[in-house]
Amino acid sequence: MRYLSRSFLLGTLQRRKEVEQFLGPITLKGIEGIRWVSIWPWHDGYNLSVHDVQDLDDENSRDLSVFPPLDPEGENDPGPGRVIGHVQDPAEALELAERTTGASPHRWVNHGVAGEDYADFVRARNS
Repeated sequence: MRYLSRSFLLGTLQRRKEVEQFLGPITLKGIEGIRWVSIWPWHDGYNLSVHDVQDLDDENSRDLSVFPPLDPEGENDPGPGRVIGHVQDPAEALELAERTTGASPHRWVNHGVAGEDYADFVRARNS
């Protein structure tokens, strides 16, 4: 089972572990890429980051954290992405992510697993 139930998702964040979600294709300044979102523990709360990266069109490339940024000037390091919020509570982090990025409440995964959704996206697009 790839996706985390709400209770497992909150438990994961409370254990200070990162969660993420593949959001799909985007176009930025006329260049096509992909977007994913992550929530990760930072100091006494949680950061919410959005990552706009190049679409490598390779179902075998699944570590989204190493994809090159789509806009190198807007994102210095593809790892942390653009931090768009910091909150204290895990439920508040999820609400902020879902409200500001369009993330689905039912498609959150553990850190490193969003690449599986990207691989599915590439396979579907290329079939």
